Amino acid sequence: MKKAFVVGHPIKHSRSPLIHGHWLKTHGLEGSYERIDVAPADFPAFLKTFAAQGFAGGNVTIPHKEAAFLGVDRRTERAERLKAVNTLWVENGVLWGDNTDVVGFMAHLDQSLGTGWEQDVDTALVIGAGGAARAVVAGLQERPIRRILIANRTASKAAELVRDLEGPGARLEALPWDDLSSAVEAAGLVVNTTSLGMTGQPPLVLNLANARADAIVADIVYVPLTTPLLAAAKERNLRTVDGLGMLLHQAVPGFARWFGVTPQVTPSLRALIVANIEGRS
Repeated sequence: MKKAFVVGHPIKHSRSPLIHGHWLKTHGLEGSYERIDVAPADFPAFLKTFAAQGFAGGNVTIPHKEAAFLGVDRRTERAERLKAVNTLWVENGVLWGDNTDVVGFMAHLDQSLGTGWEQDVDTALVIGAGGAARAVVAGLQERPIRRILIANRTASKAAELVRDLEGPGARLEALPWDDLSSAVEAAGLVVNTTSLGMTGQPPLVLNLANARADAIVADIVYVPLTTPLLAAAKERNLRTVDGLGMLLHQAVPGFARWFGVTPQVTPSLRALIVANIEGRS
């Protein structure tokens, strides 16, 4: 029986076992997927020993993604660019790391908005400059978007992201936090990658009054599903994309590696996780 895991600290909040458990049941596979709480000081030792414990691999979440990047033997090109790893597996005795957040975010946009949505987006605005922002920017760089603005309260982090990811594709620009309002007016896509708006956190204060009528507003926060930012966008009849799909889609490549079957993100899976978020299961 193949085993996989999600490792973090804390980890009890993770809904990954629900996702992978659903796929194991759907495909009739003998396997398991469990939460493992590992403190940062113990994470390097965990990386070296999980295979000996019978695990084929697993997901990595906060606060271990950067440590996983440093601790694996080999990395995919995506992980190298983002300097963070969220998916582990062992291949021919070699510990590999990948970052599937890029795939997760872009697949969710495509599923939510339909093929070709990016043709009308000349400028994208990404709010935040952490690991999630790096994945979002890297994904958007693969599309025909001319300019990507990155705004962060700590301006140096936005500038660092631009330096690390600058390359072919869209022009990257670090933006002062105070210029958010004017940036919204130009943006065909606005993405919040911060924790602002999450349950227990203050809301992201962003004036959408002058947003383009055809603008898309996305939020990677998924608890609650409708964040204050998305609620404000819906009031203006803007297209919105919630954060849950990124979580679901980023899980697909790992499951395929560990269990040998490529699963689908279906309405039944989404309904299962929504019910859990809303306390109905």
